Amino acid sequence: MARLALIGTIEVAPGRKDQLIAALMAHKARCLKDEPGTLQMEVLAPRDDDAKLLLYEVYRDDAAFDVHRNGPSFAKWREETAGTIANFSVTRCTPLESGASIEHV
Repeated sequence: MARLALIGTIEVAPGRKDQLIAALMAHKARCLKDEPGTLQMEVLAPRDDDAKLLLYEVYRDDAAFDVHRNGPSFAKWREETAGTIANFSVTRCTPLESGASIEHV
């Protein structure tokens, strides 16, 4: 089964960026420690847009993401970030291996 990568774009609620970053970093640490199928999580701050944060997450496969999405860390993250997010969108991607073509995805 193919790995799953997510690219998330978060529009931060005014005045809540520090709180949101702290919650994201704590969530990242929990997930990488407790979820074997969560392979990578990165929190990115765009240099040209202080009102957004980006996420890059990689999971072993879709099933590993389902475990993450339904797990205790995600539930805690939702509680911790209540009121800090104005808008959140996610793009699901398949990481391509060297030499792969889109037909094999």
